Amino acid sequence: MGKRLKEIALGTGLAVLALAVVFGLDLSMLVLPLSLLALGAMMLGARGGFAARFSPAKLGPVEGSSVPQVTFAQIGGQEMAKRELVEALMFLKESARTRQLGIRPLKGVLLVGPPGTGKTLMAKAAANYTASVFLAASGSQFVQMYAGVGASRVRQLFKQARTQAEREKKSSAIIFIDEIDVLGAKRGTNASHLEYDQTLNELLTQMDGVDSEGDVQVLVVGATNRMDLLDPALLRPGRFDRIVQVDLPDKAGRLHILNIHAAGKPLAADVCLEQIAAETHGFSGAHLENLLNEAAISALRAGRQEVTQADLREAVEKVMLGEKSSRLLQKEERERVAYHEVGHAAMSELVRPGSVASITIVSRNRALGYIRQASQDDQYLYTKDELLQAIQVCVAGAVMEEIAFGQRSTGAANDIEQAVNLAKRMVFAGLSPLGIVSSDLPAAELNAAVVQIIQEQEEEVRKTLSARVEVVQRIAAHLLRQETMGGDEFRLLLAAKQAS
Repeated sequence: MGKRLKEIALGTGLAVLALAVVFGLDLSMLVLPLSLLALGAMMLGARGGFAARFSPAKLGPVEGSSVPQVTFAQIGGQEMAKRELVEALMFLKESARTRQLGIRPLKGVLLVGPPGTGKTLMAKAAANYTASVFLAASGSQFVQMYAGVGASRVRQLFKQARTQAEREKKSSAIIFIDEIDVLGAKRGTNASHLEYDQTLNELLTQMDGVDSEGDVQVLVVGATNRMDLLDPALLRPGRFDRIVQVDLPDKAGRLHILNIHAAGKPLAADVCLEQIAAETHGFSGAHLENLLNEAAISALRAGRQEVTQADLREAVEKVMLGEKSSRLLQKEERERVAYHEVGHAAMSELVRPGSVASITIVSRNRALGYIRQASQDDQYLYTKDELLQAIQVCVAGAVMEEIAFGQRSTGAANDIEQAVNLAKRMVFAGLSPLGIVSSDLPAAELNAAVVQIIQEQEEEVRKTLSARVEVVQRIAAHLLRQETMGGDEFRLLLAAKQAS
């Protein structure tokens, strides 16, 4: 009602001023008083006025919870990280025992790892494990353009943690700061103003002031995927004492995560989560959760009551490459794409039997077609022969196009980029004809070595595929009819044609 009256009064005032102008009255004497009144109205306006709007005391939305309903058992694929974090939490869990042994309590734990690996979940599980008050904020909430705002918000967060713990009669509190690289970036990198540095200085001061003998013990848990950006002062002992690496899960970890997220979903009898875990190398926990969700959506779209293995395979490809594209290729383009992908698949199967998971010429996102390779075991070290074989698979599509159509196309651009990266990896690992090289190897020498490696592998691939042109032609024709085939079907066709 009050707001409506203000609108009526404002409208009436404007109407009166308009009429005064029409009748020729001089309003120049009213300009200054009206300007002062407008400024006063803005300062004393709604929601606390001007002072409240720029007050440095407000932190904004902070997630606060007595004890989060997340446990370490609900986090899969991070067994090593969980063990290390639980060990760091012992001073909160058994404070009397740690004091008796003379252990200095930790003031901060830093979780480092790629996005989607469960860093936030681990912080919540830590609060549950220790029955601590849990407050969470993002690093970007502390950085403002107004001097003193960020530092004040840091002080408020620590005060809020202690106050909430005392109110709920808890002996400990965990402050979780996500994206801490925004708040804790190296000082001096933002030369335009010192607000960033002042905010970081306040965080350092607050961490130094954490009293392990007080009624409330405070542990700061930070999360970042850019540890290289953090100020060294944050990482010294007495602040973030423990750095926990939260990496992408291995095959066993992926299977654990899939089992956790599949618990509430009806799975068909043909579902093999172990096979999906083997085919999803490089997936984070967030990717795997999304994979199962997309598989359930696929089953719903098809009107099925259960999630099948086909739904899961479709979901893997959707998470990796995106939704199917509606673009329509010309007949000649579809044939070229089919030969290209069968060339990749044939070479992959020859150098590493059982490696092809699926082949398709159905466009997804920017890919006109693709093969998906299955890695049965996670691999972290590669020999020279394995890298050369990987290069052969990369260039096989372009070489097969050249054999079948007389020339290559732009569709091999991404394959060539991958081959170049693999060749560079060989050079700097000392596996090229150059032997051991320095990291500042001249660009001309590096380029010459890369070109030599790739050209040699192209010749090997050309000899191999030229001897199997009829096999590739028949499989490509089959792929053009079906558009998609699984790895087992491809291997049967390849074995049958080779035998004949």
